Amino acid sequence: MTIFKALTIAGSDSGGGAGIQADLKTFQMLDVYGMSAITAITAQNTLGVHGIYDIPLEGIEKQIDAVLSDLGADAAKTGMLSQPEIIELVAGCIRKHGLKRLVVDPVMVAKGGASLLAGNAQNALREKLLPLAALVTPNIPEAEVITGLSIATIEDMKEAARRIVKEFGAGAAIVKGGHRSGEPTDVLYDGEAFHLLTGERYETRHTHGTGCTFSAAVCAELAKGNTLLEAAHTAKQFITLAIRHTLGIGAGHGPTNHWAYVRERAAAE
Repeated sequence: MTIFKALTIAGSDSGGGAGIQADLKTFQMLDVYGMSAITAITAQNTLGVHGIYDIPLEGIEKQIDAVLSDLGADAAKTGMLSQPEIIELVAGCIRKHGLKRLVVDPVMVAKGGASLLAGNAQNALREKLLPLAALVTPNIPEAEVITGLSIATIEDMKEAARRIVKEFGAGAAIVKGGHRSGEPTDVLYDGEAFHLLTGERYETRHTHGTGCTFSAAVCAELAKGNTLLEAAHTAKQFITLAIRHTLGIGAGHGPTNHWAYVRERAAAE
């Protein structure tokens, strides 16, 4: 039996909806063994972020080295990397260990509005991490920060995805369209062609951790050896079902349902 493995390098969400908790749940649901290197601890629930505590650089590096020197990883993803020093360290570890299937989720702001990326870390993200990424998965506000563009249309999303690849050196980019009104269409640019990922919109406040979950699903599918387009389509279905079948817990922005994809497939068989 082949065991596919994926590593998440990200922050911890004590409420369980985003961060490494969401990543590990997603890996498990997609039959991938999940491992983690925690970059920060957050005191967080559905009402917001109540504290952020960065892990010392040595601790982050030792976690990554310990996992990759023994277990290895078929793919990896990054999430919350709040400081430029953390970004530079993680980029160095990725180069050292030769990770190729890297998904970068450029986490900048929590669902409740708290900033998760220092202003002086934006250049480090562009210059140090994006060139190492097989895929970058920004939402529209994040893509605007990365590229400097104002994004309102599908064509704007295409241009942002193109710039992330052509100007910043990423292998591919998916600009997610959930922040636009209407159908939540995502734009994938693979360096040669554009692909539109469509889905249904569901009116709910329970969307905490959607970005983490989507990028983790892509990472898991890449770890299994699927193509980028196959991985993106699976991730789109995974997150759409996770939003559709809401758990409805918490008084604020509640988490998505990481069980939904597997349960839907089981019911269809």
